[in-house]
Formats: sequence, structure tokens, C-alpha cells
Amino acid sequence: MSKDQINLNKLPKHIAIIMDGNGRWAKEKGKFRIFGHQNGVKAVREVSEGCAELGVEYLTLYAFSTENWSRPKIEVNALMTLLVKTIKSETQTLMKNGIKLDAIGDRTTLPAECLKELDEAINATKDNTRMTLILALSYSAKWDIVNATRTIAQKALNGEIAIEDVNEELIDRTLTTHKYPHPELMIRTSGELRISNFLLWEIAYSELYFTTVLWPDYRKEQLYEAILEYQSRERRFGKTSEQLV
Repeated sequence: MSKDQINLNKLPKHIAIIMDGNGRWAKEKGKFRIFGHQNGVKAVREVSEGCAELGVEYLTLYAFSTENWSRPKIEVNALMTLLVKTIKSETQTLMKNGIKLDAIGDRTTLPAECLKELDEAINATKDNTRMTLILALSYSAKWDIVNATRTIAQKALNGEIAIEDVNEELIDRTLTTHKYPHPELMIRTSGELRISNFLLWEIAYSELYFTTVLWPDYRKEQLYEAILEYQSRERRFGKTSEQLV
């Protein structure tokens, strides 16, 4: 699959990816699950560079969900250690590719060292303009929607807004994703056909693309395949084909 086949005038502005299959990839090789996560870092680098090279403006990666905290403690600790190491080692790659780093999720639950490395990388890359890479860390869509609802309810109680002011635009502005356009394309690897509490509000009209490739094996070629499939689809947003014409 070649990127030359991609129509650069019809690129999704924002791609979101559920990076799934690390554990199964490691199990197939007789290794511990963390081995899969370690090898998944190369896929993150490849896909981030691939998106930046094409001209995709935003890439959101589902790195760690709020539900992932319930995994065995040894795996969670290993994941957090890997996250710190990866952020530290990949900052130069982000700088080289002009990629700005950002994060969404419940920052209060992240270990202090992880938060420190994350904030340092975000600050170091803040002036990069080629692409924004958003890590969803300790994130879940339900968590975000509940927090947004509480914020809106409190403003209503305080008399800052009327009930009539509550609309889609207000909810959009109150979610932690408010700085970014909604993804046009959502990719999930490993063959699972679930959304897993990821950007539930934001992907209402996203094109969903599922592949059986396990995340550590995901490369630019697989990214190109997903984008080509996206470009072959007709996006109607509730209208008919005739209306679009």
C-alpha cells in the first residue's frame, strides 16, 4: 500500500486510534503482556510520523483508559514506567517532526513522575505546528461527559446560564476535547469491534474502521489502508446521496 494513492485533498483532519492487541501479540510470542506494550511504541512512532507526513492535523491515541486501572497492579506499574520512559525518549522525535503533544483525561490519577514528564514534553513541544498528538491517559468518554454535565449544572445553579442555554455547542465547549475538531476517522486494531468508552460524544459521525492487525504490527502501510477506505466512503451526516450532490 502506497501513500501516493491517497488523495491529500480529502484527508481526515483528525484521526483517533484505539491501540489494541499488545497483550495478545506478546502472548503469541510466549512473553509477558508488557513486552507487547514495549513493542507497541514503534507503532506509535510510525503512525505519528505517517500522519504528520501526510498532513493530518490531529491524532488522538487511546493510551490508557480509566478502566485500565483495574488491571493487575504489576502491569499497571509497568505501563506507567514505560509511559514515562517513552515520553522522555520520544520528545526529540516529536521536535524533529514538528509535532505538538497534548493530553486528555483525569490527570489527578496519574503518578507524579508520569505527570512531570508529560508536562515537560507538552511544554517543550508547545510551539510545534505541523500536527498535534493527543494522548488519552486515564481517560474515558463517560468520565468526561459526567464532568461536563456537573460543570454545566453548577453554572445553572449559580445563575450563570439558563436551562435554555444547554445545547450541543455548550457541551462541546465543556468537554476536555473542546480544543480539537471531532475525529472524522476512528481506527481500532486487533479485530475487536467495540468503542470501549472512547470519545463517545465526539465520534457520533466519525467513520469507524476495524482491522485485525495487532497494534505492535501496525505500520504506515496499515494507516494508508485505513485512510484510503475512509476516502472511499460517502459521508452523509443524515442526508441522502442526492442532497450531497
